[in-house]
Amino acid sequence: MNLRRLWRALGPLLGLLATWLLFASLAGSSFTNWNNTELMLLQTAVVGTAAVGATWIIVSGGIDLSVGSSIALATMAGAKTLAAGGGLALAMLATVATGTVIGWLIGALVVGALLRVLATLLAGGVVFLLCRALGGWATPLALLAATTAWFASRRLTWTLPLSPFIVTLGLWGTLRGLAKGLGDNQPIYFERNETLSGLMVTGGLLPTGVWVLLAVATIAALLLQRTVFGRRVTAIGSSRQTARLCGVSVPRTELLVYVLGCTCAGIAAVLQLSYLSMGDPTTAQGYELKAIAAAVIGGASLTGGEGAIFGTLLGAFIMTVVDNGCTKLGLDNWVQEVVTGGIIVAAVALDRLRQRGN
Repeated sequence: MNLRRLWRALGPLLGLLATWLLFASLAGSSFTNWNNTELMLLQTAVVGTAAVGATWIIVSGGIDLSVGSSIALATMAGAKTLAAGGGLALAMLATVATGTVIGWLIGALVVGALLRVLATLLAGGVVFLLCRALGGWATPLALLAATTAWFASRRLTWTLPLSPFIVTLGLWGTLRGLAKGLGDNQPIYFERNETLSGLMVTGGLLPTGVWVLLAVATIAALLLQRTVFGRRVTAIGSSRQTARLCGVSVPRTELLVYVLGCTCAGIAAVLQLSYLSMGDPTTAQGYELKAIAAAVIGGASLTGGEGAIFGTLLGAFIMTVVDNGCTKLGLDNWVQEVVTGGIIVAAVALDRLRQRGN
């Protein structure tokens, strides 16, 4: 048993080492030099931050197929704020808050609070339209009205729980459409902000974006492993019924998990906005699969109840090493897509083998 646990703990690290050595031997110094390593770390920062949130969701027994679309919509919200003359702090708040609101929406639909969601969206929408017509503070007042409606409607006990797969699959298209609509099917450009751009620029010991990833991962790991909330999340993923019998409020915990997970996607969107220096509604396509694959490679189980945050970081870096190594070898983009797809299938197969081992 100890050997099995050791193998599961070291597996992602050994996989990363084997993958790196493979491309190092094939591509040589163009792959192993420090500049390229910094580039890979920056490329991992966005997917890795989103994958940290995806790990929380997977541990709880859920899934999120809308990560890429969430990042795209959040970057558009941040770019729109900057283009309208808002400061950097407001733009970053808008970006992260967009991810948080998406997490609330997903979580509320998953736990079955459909009536409360409709009441919240209706109240927020009506106030927003009225304020726009009267020239008032539309967005802040709409958010206040929506928040008030959500808490005021808690007596609506009728529930209709929905599958996380179906909810996030539907939002995968909806959020992407909203991102395109926000920019009228065009990217949103804004005046370059040196502070924002500096998040994803090489230099120093490590790029700032990588430190952001490590900070998010550290906080998430501590919450998952060292807090009562983290143990409740793991318990729900292992057995919802057992967790309920032990007194865990399953709906509330699930809702918070999706809020937390999608907030990580919002932070990833800040890094993506820094990397692109514009809002692009087509960005982050396929990131949901990379985030899920990174979590599974890192030790998370698709059946829930198990996951390791720093294992997820190793999984995310493996995905980046493969993409970068294929590029250095001059392989066509379709080859990279085939290899990435193979890694995802292998990750799922690895998960099934781990489950049989239990």
